[in-house]
Formats: sequence, structure tokens, C-alpha cells
Amino acid sequence: MGERPLRLCLVGATGLVGRAICEQAISVPGIHVIGVGRPKAGAAANPCPEMLVAEPIDWPELIASANADVLVCALGTTIKAAGSRAQFNAIDHDLIRFVAEAALAGGIGHMILVSSVGADAHSSNFYLAVKGLTEAAVTRLGIRRLDILRPGLLRGKRAQRRGLETLGQLAAPLLDRVVLHGPLRRYRSIPANAVAKAALGLARDATPGAYVHEHDALIAAGLSLGST
Repeated sequence: MGERPLRLCLVGATGLVGRAICEQAISVPGIHVIGVGRPKAGAAANPCPEMLVAEPIDWPELIASANADVLVCALGTTIKAAGSRAQFNAIDHDLIRFVAEAALAGGIGHMILVSSVGADAHSSNFYLAVKGLTEAAVTRLGIRRLDILRPGLLRGKRAQRRGLETLGQLAAPLLDRVVLHGPLRRYRSIPANAVAKAALGLARDATPGAYVHEHDALIAAGLSLGST
């Protein structure tokens, strides 16, 4: 009998990074991804080969039933899409913490959290402050291994367009080459596929601890897929 594949429970499978993880995982031997999300009509809303669907209040049961080794949380929205700062906080802080708590209760000892470059609980920028507070809340749970991914502007095709982000994606390659050097490299844009590869590469590392990965570290973690 073959060795049991590494089982990843992915929350946020329909987003840009989540979809990329599902797509990239197909070509990675020894990894099986189980998506968890809200009920939505149409196969396009279920990018993973295996999807478990329910309203968020019931996600802890789904997370436990996934029998996963690693939980990857790629949940995220914008203030505009959420409709208000309060709703944004409810998704990007409260719901993510809820998912992390469910993973811990379900016996999952490794979590990978997709956050954002610049995340800082003390930031004057509301978006970055919420991201920082979320990182802190999840870290306090004491999960055996926690990987926090802090990508810059994500490049890739979203199911729903984000106006300013689309313009940013067009300008990003030039900005990366001309401006973002040295300490500013961490702010470089990055393809969603590269972040997905980083998540899959890090999923194989069970070394205990809490780790933060920014641009160059994300690229390196993705490259590790080809050397394992």
C-alpha cells in the first residue's frame, strides 16, 4: 500500500489564492486538498476536486471531518466588497480566528494563513491593522506550527474584478523592477500561483514554531516543491 497523502483542508478555495492552490495541487504528488466553503451554485464555485459546503457556523464540523494534517486559510475580502469596516473585520478577523480555533479543536497541528505584506496591529491603515490583529489572534492560539504568508499585490485573474487592483496589476511589473529594491523588495507584487506553490511547499514542513514569509521567502518556499 502507498503512503497516505498529506491532507490539506483549504478554507477560502474560491478566492484568487485558494483557486490557485487547488489548481497547483493537482500536479503535486502526495498532497490531497479538501475545500471548505459556503454553498454556491455551479461547478465554478467549487474549484477543488473535493469540496465540503455549509454555512460558516457549521465549518468546524466540516474541518474536523476533513481529517486533515494542515489547514490553509485563504479567506479575505476588501472593505468595499464587505460593505463596511465592521463587515470586513467580521470576515478578515473574526471568521479567520473562528476557523483557526476549529482547526485546533479538530486536532490539526499545522496552519498556513494567507495575510498581507505590511500587516501590523498598530498600523494607521485599517486594512493592515485588521490583518495584523488577525495574525496576533491566530498566533496566540498556540498552534504547533503556524506559517503566515505576507504577499504583496497579488497578480492573477479574479472571478470578480477589483478596479484599483486591476490597475495596480498592470503597473506592478514596472514598479517592481524600478522602485522596489532592498528593504522594499517585500512589497513587490507576486503571482497568486507563486503564493499557492509556497503554501503547498510549506505544508510539507512540520518543524514546530511560528514563521512569517514575505516576498523572497514565498518564492523560495514555492521552489522547494521541485526539490522534495
